[in-house]
Amino acid sequence: MGKPKPAPLRERDITRQIAREYYKEFDQLIESDVIIVGAGPSGLICARDVADMGFRTVIVEQSLALGGGFWHGGYLMNKATICAPAHKILEEISVPCKKVKDCEGMYIVDPPHATGALIAAAYAAGARVLNLTRVVDLILRREGVLEGVVVNNTTAEMAGHDIIHVDPIGLESKIVVDATGHDAVVVNLLHRRNLYTEVPGNGAMWVSRSEADVMDHTGEVYPNCFVIGLAVAAVHGTPRMGPAFGSMLLSGRYGADLIKKKLKNE
Repeated sequence: MGKPKPAPLRERDITRQIAREYYKEFDQLIESDVIIVGAGPSGLICARDVADMGFRTVIVEQSLALGGGFWHGGYLMNKATICAPAHKILEEISVPCKKVKDCEGMYIVDPPHATGALIAAAYAAGARVLNLTRVVDLILRREGVLEGVVVNNTTAEMAGHDIIHVDPIGLESKIVVDATGHDAVVVNLLHRRNLYTEVPGNGAMWVSRSEADVMDHTGEVYPNCFVIGLAVAAVHGTPRMGPAFGSMLLSGRYGADLIKKKLKNE
């Protein structure tokens, strides 16, 4: 076919089309069924499943990149462990999982491959993303009923209000999911409003106990607020798990099932 010739794009047209498409889509993100705060592995698989069920799903991520801590494994070694049956979730989206022969139920994955596949799966299911966007408060009505989140640009928040004062905006939803890992951002904001007890943070490492506890405590902790993944450990004070990501995926999927039941019953 010879040497490809790029189309002769004009700078003004590039800018115009980016702006048009962004604000057209942004208008659809202002009101949704489910807002998932945090785009780590639990948030991504939850978003994928909830969107695949037909619910309008928005992921809010404070960083520029999606994936949280799943881009890399433990220490400086670019491998991560997955406990059975979480490997089946990754195999669904064509991520190779290598079974460890001498460790029952353990699988090894390449984190960049797994993370990229989770992001692609969430988008393919219909989830949409607001990255570089930080949740700074909650929308609370009718005596504390949670109806969305208040967000601002992450860079503006990092600069501080003494340097640049940029007012945040509100995004409404029926369900808010805290998938923010150790920070448990949403639940901490509920605590700040005297609507939830103080968040203790996760305990010392105990992998098998941690993964079991995360599954046992995944769910609705406040009306319309669900907690999944490592945020569960922070909220309930259970052990940390380190570079073992099985229950993060399983919790995200289980959380999606619980959300489906709640929305279907409304």
